[in-house]
Amino acid sequence: MNEMGTIPIFDGHNDVILTKYLPQEENRSLFVESEKGHIDLPRAIKGVLKGGLFAIFVPPESERVDLSKGLTPELIEIFSRPLEISYSQKYAQLGINALRALEIESRGAMKIVTDYEKLRVSFDQNAITIVIHFEGAEPIAENLENLQYYYDQGLRSIGLVWSRPNAFGVGVPFEINMTPDVGKGLSPAGKSLIKACNRLGILIDLSHLNEKGFWDVEKITTAPLVATHSCVHRISPISRNLLDKQFDAIKASKGIVGLNFSVEFIREDCAQNTDTPIKELVRHIRYMADYMGIDHVGFGSDFDGTQIPDELKDAAGLPKLIRALREDGFHQEEIEKIAYKNWFRVLKDTWK
Repeated sequence: MNEMGTIPIFDGHNDVILTKYLPQEENRSLFVESEKGHIDLPRAIKGVLKGGLFAIFVPPESERVDLSKGLTPELIEIFSRPLEISYSQKYAQLGINALRALEIESRGAMKIVTDYEKLRVSFDQNAITIVIHFEGAEPIAENLENLQYYYDQGLRSIGLVWSRPNAFGVGVPFEINMTPDVGKGLSPAGKSLIKACNRLGILIDLSHLNEKGFWDVEKITTAPLVATHSCVHRISPISRNLLDKQFDAIKASKGIVGLNFSVEFIREDCAQNTDTPIKELVRHIRYMADYMGIDHVGFGSDFDGTQIPDELKDAAGLPKLIRALREDGFHQEEIEKIAYKNWFRVLKDTWK
């Protein structure tokens, strides 16, 4: 490590693989440096991004959507519609296949990991580690009959919901000046899914889940509470962000919150304005570190899934964030915890 900010980073959430299988996305090479999107292998190397949770997301049915301007109210309505299970399973398999193809094409530069030891070895060998994550449990059968199949395919992390309802729970909308206390708690199937994930050792992601669902998980789970890509509601009052009492529960469980880099989640006005300084990211990290303790904070960028500050720009800009943390007074050991060590501890505690 040196003073230029080259601490390796494990990131709690990215959407880069969507570019390989969603019909509305432009299929670009992830092995050639590009001005498009946030992640490709050359930019990851420049930013010392060495792995993370790679999200598989199921798009809305029979809709071609333009995400270039972010989630407009029209798009939010489209994306909020519940999905059919067979349709969801089709896209889940496309996502898994795309990640496997990426691993093969990388010739060892990227590796799918399924246990803690493989994670450590891959990270130490400078390969980019891929943890397969479902952003929304729509592909999982309500009776959970196919959960073992996806586990065998490498699934190690599940977000119970995206911001739409499914058989397991209710997602929060993207509403300013609203708390996540919208909708009912987990369904019986949702509660069964939590217990099944605990048995298998699958991380449960609480980002996008409403507050009643959050507290249902808190009562049931035996694993650390994790929100892979969320921010501070007290600073940025959008329904996707977390309340102080949720931070209390995450700390008590020895869990973690991955800081989302989305400008609308870090700005006080929650505007989709990319002319937002990196210091706003640091502000959220400082709040969470002071409130929960340094052991419960990480990164959850949402790269390739949202609009981030122009000053950061993409994965190659991550050393700028590391330097900004130093300038705010975080010392080396604290930054290493935020960058990767806290994620490693939680994954080790969660995976069997």
